[in-house]
Amino acid sequence: MLVLAVPVVGLNEMFAQVIGYRLPDAAWVPWISPLLGTVIYLWGGWPFLTGAISEIRARKPGMMLLIGLAITVAFVASWGASSGLLSHELNFWWELALLVVIMLAGHWIEMRSLAQTTSALDSLAALLPDEAEKVVGDDIVKVAPADLAVGDIVIVRPGSAVPADGRIVDGSASMDESMVTGESKTVRRDKGAQVVAGTVATDSGLRIEVTATGDDTALAGIQKLVADAQASSSRAQRIADTAAGWLFWFALGAAAITAVVWSLVGLPDDAVIRTITVLVIACPHALGLAIPLVVSIATERAARGGVLIKDRLALESMRTVDAVLFDKTGTLTKGEPTVTGIEPVGDHDENQVLALAAAAEADSEHPLARAIVGAARTRNLSVPKATDFSSSPAVGVTATVDGTVVEVGGPYLLDQHSVSELAIADTWRSEGAIILHVLADRQVIGALRLADEIRPESRDAVTALHAAGAQVVMITGDAQAVADTVAKDLGIDRVFAGVRPEDKAAKVAELQAEGRKVAMVGDGVNDAPALAQADVGIAIGAGTDVAIGSAGVILASSDPRSVLSVIDLSRASYRKMKQNLWWAAGYNLISVPLAAGVLAPIGFVLPMSVGAILMSASTVVVALNAQLLRRLDLTPQASTAKFLDHSSQP
Repeated sequence: MLVLAVPVVGLNEMFAQVIGYRLPDAAWVPWISPLLGTVIYLWGGWPFLTGAISEIRARKPGMMLLIGLAITVAFVASWGASSGLLSHELNFWWELALLVVIMLAGHWIEMRSLAQTTSALDSLAALLPDEAEKVVGDDIVKVAPADLAVGDIVIVRPGSAVPADGRIVDGSASMDESMVTGESKTVRRDKGAQVVAGTVATDSGLRIEVTATGDDTALAGIQKLVADAQASSSRAQRIADTAAGWLFWFALGAAAITAVVWSLVGLPDDAVIRTITVLVIACPHALGLAIPLVVSIATERAARGGVLIKDRLALESMRTVDAVLFDKTGTLTKGEPTVTGIEPVGDHDENQVLALAAAAEADSEHPLARAIVGAARTRNLSVPKATDFSSSPAVGVTATVDGTVVEVGGPYLLDQHSVSELAIADTWRSEGAIILHVLADRQVIGALRLADEIRPESRDAVTALHAAGAQVVMITGDAQAVADTVAKDLGIDRVFAGVRPEDKAAKVAELQAEGRKVAMVGDGVNDAPALAQADVGIAIGAGTDVAIGSAGVILASSDPRSVLSVIDLSRASYRKMKQNLWWAAGYNLISVPLAAGVLAPIGFVLPMSVGAILMSASTVVVALNAQLLRRLDLTPQASTAKFLDHSSQP
């Protein structure tokens, strides 16, 4: 299009007069601009003309109708001047060519920017391998991931991506799950663990039984959420769309007044020039780009940081939240028992007590047994082999370790042997902990404290939320003593304890009745009613179950600090929306009167070409301003550090 525009502008009589050079005297020169200008109008202006027709049919006038009207008026006036029917001053061929080229450039920038926002979807799709290695009998057959079925066994080699959601049936590996959780640290997955399509086995090979394929995978769910969020309407977008509609009537009214006033003062040719310039200046291209580009980029940035925006209204509302309500189990805590204390007796030390307990529990599948064995593994203890293992429900386990009968259990085990619990048990019990005693040859050698361990990130999350100006509230079905212990440790402001799942929504409503804007953070299962009741519902730790209908925001990781990422994104997006709307609206409010010739009495008249340049410049400014959101680091640690740094500054 630029190739056609150059001769239209360069060989145009009016442009030559403005610049001050002479055109060749050849007879064909005057017809270059009309002929090529017609091609530019029909070809280059086609997107705007068809868009204008669509807006007329929909009875929703907007930017395309304004652009189409402006170039059509310029086209008709220029042909009138070229054919001698109208004044030569109405020769707008060069302005028409410049307008269409600039408009197409602005439109290209808009489309390119919007296309970049879909890179999150493209990146997610690219995570799947091109081929999967399916086990068929004794053979391995390479197939497309789309051809896999539930129940198939596939091999994932070291460094390769998992082709479909599945369960590890052989092997273990450190998995790169950053595409789901946003966390760069690898996670160890052993036999029986679930793995997600697109994650990478970094150090070892695996055999996986496929449990979900195609649209049922977590990756497909994430893609759908991102796509739905980018397509969803928001309050700010509806305001911008309404403003664009009003701007059409504002421009049309301003153009009509301009035409009447200039005609009444006896300057009909200037009336046409000024009217066309007003229509060009008033095109709400920047206004139409202001909101969707910001939200689309915000959605894409969020997806890369492990934050899935399901509802744009939730993203907009998050900046106003002043109370964050956390479900305790699985959100602020890990949601599984962990050894949090060891009390040895006599000559035994903590490691000896834990190693013997782990040896006795090694063959048990009970969650408490797994916690004890896991604690020994974390401490890198040498756990001896046990024999003669037996388990008694509600009592405990018994095994022989190096000739010593080791027993691990609760109160019933102590009653059987008529021994007393350790003195520290009362303290642990008041804190809501689970207490197991370890006996060697019927003598108590120590006690283990097991509890739902607080996530190490929870403390920073609570501190940063305070710095962000939010009250932190915890809700749980646990006893008051347990809840108070966790709340005191984390510095939580308020606690709702002993709350049944069906009553959590009422607690959210109670906070809202106090005039607070509430964000509810939960696991998205028992918390569904509360998530729906809250001003913003945030489902946490839902990386393998992203289709949660009750939450507006889904955190793919289990890191509570990700809530700060949502707040940071919401505030940054709002700033960009506000800046873009003010720029787009302010530009029109200033430029339209100048285009109408309000300063003509003092000798200043805004040329149509300058108006076109200014209009397109506003679009470029809006697009570039929105692109600055890409610099936002939405990792949980970065967002948390930002709020903590701000609070420490004087």
